[in-house]
Amino acid sequence: MRPLPTRELTLLVESVILMSAMQHIEFTSLIFKEGETFVSYCPELGVSSCGDTVEEARRRLPEAVRLFLEESQRMGTLQDILREEGFVPRDPTGASWSPPPLIATEHMQLAF
Repeated sequence: MRPLPTRELTLLVESVILMSAMQHIEFTSLIFKEGETFVSYCPELGVSSCGDTVEEARRRLPEAVRLFLEESQRMGTLQDILREEGFVPRDPTGASWSPPPLIATEHMQLAF
């Protein structure tokens, strides 16, 4: 077996570090319309995004959630936030998280 050149070895190590740092999370996306704008909302995390179409709003939400999670991780509060919001780790390393189970959704009315 031939030894890897330094550059290839460096790239390999960086790749392993990135792969080991990868985490997975499931979340809910609710999409509604506010005026002319479509809003996509993740109720478990309180994160939202928007777009001019349903598809654009849907496509932008994962990026907003990813930025929120990355910043929470950078601040050292990610696991606390996920646990407070009812997420459950799917493995002992905390690399994969499941959201709290959605029991029901309803449209309700209230007179005030």
